Amino acid sequence: MADTPALELRGLQAWYGESHVLHGVDLTVHKGEVVTLLGRNGAGRTSTLRAILGLTGARAGSIKVDGAEVINASTHQIARLGVGYCPEERGIFASLSCEENLMLPPEVRSGGMTVEAIYAMFPNLRERRTSQGTRLSGGEQQMLAVARILRTGANLLLLDEISEGLAPVIVQALANMIRQLKALGYTVVMVEQNFRFAAPLADRLFVMEHGRVVEQFAAAELVAKMPLLHEYLGV
Repeated sequence: MADTPALELRGLQAWYGESHVLHGVDLTVHKGEVVTLLGRNGAGRTSTLRAILGLTGARAGSIKVDGAEVINASTHQIARLGVGYCPEERGIFASLSCEENLMLPPEVRSGGMTVEAIYAMFPNLRERRTSQGTRLSGGEQQMLAVARILRTGANLLLLDEISEGLAPVIVQALANMIRQLKALGYTVVMVEQNFRFAAPLADRLFVMEHGRVVEQFAAAELVAKMPLLHEYLGV
């Protein structure tokens, strides 16, 4: 159904071994939305993305992707529902060319972006398609990491700190990319430390602390919420 959320978390708990990292995360993301998870380091934002895909240890609670319960599903089964994860470490293979890196992940479902469409969105990657992964700049590696999941057919994108350590001109290019993806109907969940990058892009913002969501609000409320954000984040 059109009104079925792209992603719905209810009472999500997660562990890394004996370490209890998520303590009941409640989160709803609607189709075509861009949402941002804000919080200090250790608040549970990256663990939330990883738990959605089953990349933590044990999980409890409910995770629904497009209405389908996946709390007990394996990572590859969740990916086949159209979930793409871009981790903070990017994972570019140094021994492969740019284009070989792009083509490496399998298509998990139909409707993925074509290579030509990807090169139209990321002209730098077209120019560097024969370059080794190690010879790409940090910004080009980040573009490649995102482009790689677009080709697989994913339409729910989990992006972890994609702006970290990049020059302002590259960060602006990534912001334009997010706007293009939203215009194409993709759903995006971003974990970001760079508040100035994330805030203008988000339809809604969620603040996490101690492994749970403690505040959520729409982009239109951002100015009114700045005192609260300063309290939680120091921004």
